[in-house]
Amino acid sequence: MRPRRLNRPIVALAHAEQETRALEQALALLPLPELIRPEDTVVITVNLVQPRPASTAVVASPEALRHLLRRAKSFRPRRLVVAAGSGGAPTPQVVRECGFEPVLAEEGVELVDLNCGPYVELELAATDPEVVPASTPVNRLYREMTVHLSLTPLKIHAEATMTATLKNVALSWPPAEIHGFPKTQRGIHEKLHSFIVALARHLPVDLSLVSACPAMVGTGPAAGKPVFTGLFLAGTDPVATDVVAARLLGFMPQAVQYLYRAIELGLGEGDLKKVELRGLPLDQAELIFSRAAYGHAFALDQGRLQPLQAK
Repeated sequence: MRPRRLNRPIVALAHAEQETRALEQALALLPLPELIRPEDTVVITVNLVQPRPASTAVVASPEALRHLLRRAKSFRPRRLVVAAGSGGAPTPQVVRECGFEPVLAEEGVELVDLNCGPYVELELAATDPEVVPASTPVNRLYREMTVHLSLTPLKIHAEATMTATLKNVALSWPPAEIHGFPKTQRGIHEKLHSFIVALARHLPVDLSLVSACPAMVGTGPAAGKPVFTGLFLAGTDPVATDVVAARLLGFMPQAVQYLYRAIELGLGEGDLKKVELRGLPLDQAELIFSRAAYGHAFALDQGRLQPLQAK
């Protein structure tokens, strides 16, 4: 596993009426100059599931991607790539119908379709003999990137419990050209949580970006209810970022099998008392999210951060 650019677990929470403003506020709380350097190949894995508008929370927002690209370009990396591997339709169709084509053209950034080769092979069973499939090809961009970003809306998910950073990456990179649509032909979904952890070992994320502008509740990845909360998360540790994201949905990390396993394996920090939480206090974010999503305000962390092991 390539080490993340920063080992310090920092998660920033921001709240604004516009998604791009919330994203800007969250990014301002992170040490971005330490993350992106002029010699880097920066890859942004964008959640593009199906050809549905960003207002549905099925896919990431084109304008959030535009803002992120401009911030990344300000550090003058050697190469900047948007990577996506849709599971519900051909990636070019999703890019076109969801409004990403103008963003890519106007920002002059290349798109790599992760559903296509050329490939390198990831031997997943070397670290987990029970994972299915035992290996998977991924686009050779895997070997070329030096900094990895993930951009996704936050969703409840019918099989994975939730979609945030780890789930976004794990289901974007396996190619539909090999696994089929919706990436089920070689067994990914037989032990989905183990597969997500296996991909997390191979594909570390240096900057995790999770939007709740909107998020999806009820069920997902495409049939749930979109709720605009004005919240945006950004973090230097994908596990810590996803632990905070889970809190917004009302989950402790023990409720998300792959997330808890990633914590056990030391793939990131799961104890929020050891995370630098910046920006909006977590309990306030939980109250904002629950009120917007359910019409009833509640917070798991009201008064104090809950420990990793519930007592």
